[in-house]
Amino acid sequence: MRATIALLVAAGTLCACNSRTPPPPPADQTARAPAESPPAESNVAEETYTPPPPQPVVSVYEDPPTSQPPPEEIGWAPPPMLVEPPPPPPGPQYVWTGGYWGWYGDWVWIHGRWAPPPQPGYRWFPPYYDHRGPHVVYVGGFWGAPNSAFVAPAIGLGLALAAVLPGVIPGPPPMGPEGVFVPPPPGSRFGLIVPAPIGTPPAVVIGSPPVVAVGMRVSNTNITNTTINNTTINNTTINNTTINHVTIVAPASATATHVAVNATVPAVAHLAAAQTPVVRVPAPVPMSTQPLPPYSPAHPVSLPPPAVVHAVVPAELTRPRAAAPAQELARPAPDNAAEERAAQQRAAHDEQQQRAAQEAEAKRKAAQAAEAQREAEAQAEERAKQQAAAAAQTRQKAAEAAAAKKAADEKRKQAQEHKTPQ
Repeated sequence: MRATIALLVAAGTLCACNSRTPPPPPADQTARAPAESPPAESNVAEETYTPPPPQPVVSVYEDPPTSQPPPEEIGWAPPPMLVEPPPPPPGPQYVWTGGYWGWYGDWVWIHGRWAPPPQPGYRWFPPYYDHRGPHVVYVGGFWGAPNSAFVAPAIGLGLALAAVLPGVIPGPPPMGPEGVFVPPPPGSRFGLIVPAPIGTPPAVVIGSPPVVAVGMRVSNTNITNTTINNTTINNTTINNTTINHVTIVAPASATATHVAVNATVPAVAHLAAAQTPVVRVPAPVPMSTQPLPPYSPAHPVSLPPPAVVHAVVPAELTRPRAAAPAQELARPAPDNAAEERAAQQRAAHDEQQQRAAQEAEAKRKAAQAAEAQREAEAQAEERAKQQAAAAAQTRQKAAEAAAAKKAADEKRKQAQEHKTPQ
């Protein structure tokens, strides 16, 4: 009996030993496990792109200054770029001056427009963004005289943090390396920045995929007619710089498409703005056609109310890539076909509205120009009539004076003849 009990106890002990939880794997194996066999939920979280929420945007026209404006130090990064394809230029002398984020106590969209130089030989200088510490140093776009040059704000320049309008909620600080940058492509994560050379139009990123992490950058492809003068650690002056093309690169880990980017794009502002976006976030047309004066902290301006813009995102960008084979990603699933068609219809409708607004604006300006020309012609005709009347009056007075003089001479002659003795 004792032998039987001993055997039972030994068997129970052996079963208990075999039922223990195995020890956790080493740390290196734990780190590799998700990459080797990820669960479905983790895969969706990593592969799915979250579209940006509806965004209130204040859109205005600006009357740019004719010299470089003073720099402003701002506490957070400008939002991602908006999509604003330019209409055909009214003439060969016109320059596309937008669109970009400018500062008026908040980041405000400076709507693009075709404008002639204010004087012959003047050149357009795009806006300047510089990541310094937790802030952004910003210089707005401006017209420069023929011999002028852009001067980057000196490193260590003491600037007071720009005043913020009441009720404005600050955005995230700039995320990325310090130095000159442009805002990220439409639909990107707020706060991210894209390093770029001085003089790069912000619209060069319009055709790039949204970025969700730091990594996208812009580099020069070709720069012509460039000279650099007075270069020190604190002061750089760049004269006669024309960037024809730039290269945009980004690792797959930084883009919402999870595909690396290496593309050469035009750096001419209106050609860059005409690129086809991956995510379309349309820039709203300003409610007022009256342009705002350049920003000045001493002279605040009244801003129009914001318009809410919605991102139009391709269906394949928001669908988990692991849910279908790679060859099926380009073909929308049946459940998303209606949604994609609706998004395309909304995009076409928005574009049609924008084009109609631009055409109406062009007609209004043409009517104003015609009215101004008629008024100028009427004024010129009135001045000609007044000058002719004044000339006729002068001639009449001269004739009357000559007649009076002749009459006086004859009277004196007759008087002298009467006095002469017979």
